Amino acid sequence: MKTTGKRSLVLYFLIALFVAGLGFFLAEFAFQGGEWAIQPFNKHITQGGVSGTITDRDNTVLAQSSNGERIYNEDPAVRCAMLQTVGDTRGYISTSVQYVYRAPLSGYNLVTGLYSPTGGGNGSKIQLTLDAELCKTAYNAMNGRKGSVLVYNYKTGEIVCMVSSPTFDPASPPADLDTDETGKYDGVYLNNVLSGLYTPGSTFKIVTAAAAIENISNLDEKTFVCNGSVVINGNKINCTGTHGQIDFKTALARSCNVAFGELSVELGSEAMQKTAEQLGFGKRYSIDGITTAASVYDVEDATSDGLAWSGIGQYTDLANPYHMARLMGAIANGGTPVEPYFIKSVTTSFGLVTQSGHAIQGDSLMTAQTAERLKGYMRNNVTSYYGESLFPGLEICAKTGTAEVGGEKEPSAWIVGFSQRQDTPYAFVVVVEEGGSGIQAAGGVAGAVLQQAAK
Repeated sequence: MKTTGKRSLVLYFLIALFVAGLGFFLAEFAFQGGEWAIQPFNKHITQGGVSGTITDRDNTVLAQSSNGERIYNEDPAVRCAMLQTVGDTRGYISTSVQYVYRAPLSGYNLVTGLYSPTGGGNGSKIQLTLDAELCKTAYNAMNGRKGSVLVYNYKTGEIVCMVSSPTFDPASPPADLDTDETGKYDGVYLNNVLSGLYTPGSTFKIVTAAAAIENISNLDEKTFVCNGSVVINGNKINCTGTHGQIDFKTALARSCNVAFGELSVELGSEAMQKTAEQLGFGKRYSIDGITTAASVYDVEDATSDGLAWSGIGQYTDLANPYHMARLMGAIANGGTPVEPYFIKSVTTSFGLVTQSGHAIQGDSLMTAQTAERLKGYMRNNVTSYYGESLFPGLEICAKTGTAEVGGEKEPSAWIVGFSQRQDTPYAFVVVVEEGGSGIQAAGGVAGAVLQQAAK
């Protein structure tokens, strides 16, 4: 009897192992089946490339296959504008749709694998939330300059414009794409919106302002004296002008380095670090299967002058455009963001929808009261300083930035913000590398894109 009992225990143990192994296999199959299907040993898939179709929000075809050849949109400007989103034929852009979604575009789905019940081509159709014409407008407005543009609906989460530069025409790649030594194609396989990191300059003053709102009770009554510079810990911090005695609201509108440097020191490194992390610095985000770069803010070991520079958006600060646009959407939404996305739907060749984008509310970044005050300050920036003529009729709340990047390079130009009109609920970010003036360079791009988006 004892022998039988021991044998039963061994049998039960083996059955448990089998069931656990089967469960693990089924889980891996469900989540990794697509990756298995497109491994190099499946040469009829990997050598033939993707076969599905990618369209914009209005079903304008961006990429499709015909007779084994990948065909892109007929407009060269659209092709260049959407390169980093759609992808290149060689698969070098690892955050592109053609790379991340290569399994469904090759025809794989969990129900039928690579088999097509209808016969013929079985690649899925992927519809994006992006507007091809709007991306083209952004590409033309960038005028060959490096940088990034993102516009999304902060109520629905739909990204309507995402453009990264430098770029090239995937239908006719330049002969010197991989051999050029001038730097004109540096970073061409990178989507700057999702993977880029830039010194934020004065756009970071929004974060400093949020910290001040939450930690200084008489903020709106405070005044600062700007004589063009201030010395903190033996380090001279220059301002963009000589503003005299100004209150906080005016200091933000005039982007006064003296006021924000002194304010950062008053707040202290602990409060500044806490607010930055609360607003998303140091965090990577996932968007439709793609992980973004994490914005950087670290003042743990900063001296008082370093802390002052950090609150101005310099020091070691780095910001990711996607993160900054998401932050703008949170302010516009009363402190809580709707998560951005750009995959509207994935539909198999036989009509099964395997993925559908929709609005998902993220975690709150700030109180509604803080968001409302930031909105008021940012609206004042436009009405009292930037000028409504840059965004006629759109009721824009914004903050510009001119970020010093060192060396002999011109500053990077930034603008972040959103429209508070109910019929144009767009949050946006524009970065123009070596653009100089935030208002002129980045603001000009944002104005052109937002006017088109409002039509």
